[in-house]
Amino acid sequence: MNLLKLNAIGAVVLAGALSFYACNPKSSEKSSEEAVAQPADTGLSISTATATVEGKEAQVYTLKNANGVEVDISNYGGVITRLVVPDKAGKLENVVLHYQDLEGYSTSTNYFGSTVGRYANRIAKGKFELDGEAYTLATNDGPNHLHGGDKGFNKVFWEAKTIESTDKVGLSLTYVSADGEEGYPGELTTIVTFGLDNDNNLSVDFEAVTDKSTIVNLTHHGYFNLSGLKETILGHELTLFADHYTPVDETLIPTGEVLAVEGTPFDFTTPHKIGERIDQVKGGYDHNYVVKAEADGKMTKMAELYHEASGRVMELYADSPAVQFYSGNFLDGSITVDGVTYDQYYGLCLEPQTFPNSPNEESFPSARLNPGETYKHSIKYHFDVK
Repeated sequence: MNLLKLNAIGAVVLAGALSFYACNPKSSEKSSEEAVAQPADTGLSISTATATVEGKEAQVYTLKNANGVEVDISNYGGVITRLVVPDKAGKLENVVLHYQDLEGYSTSTNYFGSTVGRYANRIAKGKFELDGEAYTLATNDGPNHLHGGDKGFNKVFWEAKTIESTDKVGLSLTYVSADGEEGYPGELTTIVTFGLDNDNNLSVDFEAVTDKSTIVNLTHHGYFNLSGLKETILGHELTLFADHYTPVDETLIPTGEVLAVEGTPFDFTTPHKIGERIDQVKGGYDHNYVVKAEADGKMTKMAELYHEASGRVMELYADSPAVQFYSGNFLDGSITVDGVTYDQYYGLCLEPQTFPNSPNEESFPSARLNPGETYKHSIKYHFDVK
């Protein structure tokens, strides 16, 4: 690796660390082999366990706060394997779909809790052009490219460092994707940083740099079920703070139109139960909702999810122009974990990102990243009860 590449990697690593430490000036880092415990008065802690996947050792890190919220994250795939939050009675339950063990993620086609990239969502026919050069990607979703290809960021080992401070615990994951990996141009160095605080905020921050012009669209692909996985998500009440969406063709590629949600079953600008109109949407919800015209670097409340029986509320904030709402249409009952069978609509995804197929639609927000630039994208999930 030449000096310029080393400098680029150093810059993004430093930027990721500085962005965390700016809010946490007393932060310090520990190596991934260590189990770390914060002073008892903060209620914040990190612990580490090992697991085997693809015949190799991986780590699973548990972030915990003073309220009993726990998040398990693996350096394999940047996967959140468990997320425990309280209900209105204080009962702690896991609210995300997951596999029985880490090995399940190596053959995953559902992307449970994964960090997805280089390009989240779909690219039509696995093809795009950049500066007059044509690139061909894997077509791993019918005729289209999905979530980074055959071996996206959800199936690689990331380098991990734990982060601790007086008001937050976190985990920083770094991965260097080689030029040409999965067909994408440029060597891309990516850092994703997870953080948990005592206000029940779970943050996911992405940064990336490249040595050649490329396309980037990263997100977290969690499947949420606020019932504690006791029922489908059809009874969950959803609000999406988006007046427009992008309709799709039969292969779920946006047609290029941006339409108003008003007067359609896509309108969640006021709270609606997900199952209320889902039979009016062919195949269920798997659509890109437009929150703002462009990514502007400012955090915006994109969605609120509520489950009445448990009282759990999840608020979603992000700085991207859009959020993909997926209602778990392709879950088919073939996966059973801890006695719970994941039938259709058993979990839902809210994925902040840029528009699907942006590289092939000039009117969509650009997903281009050039050398000397830093891709940044932040997500925050806030958990509460009512």
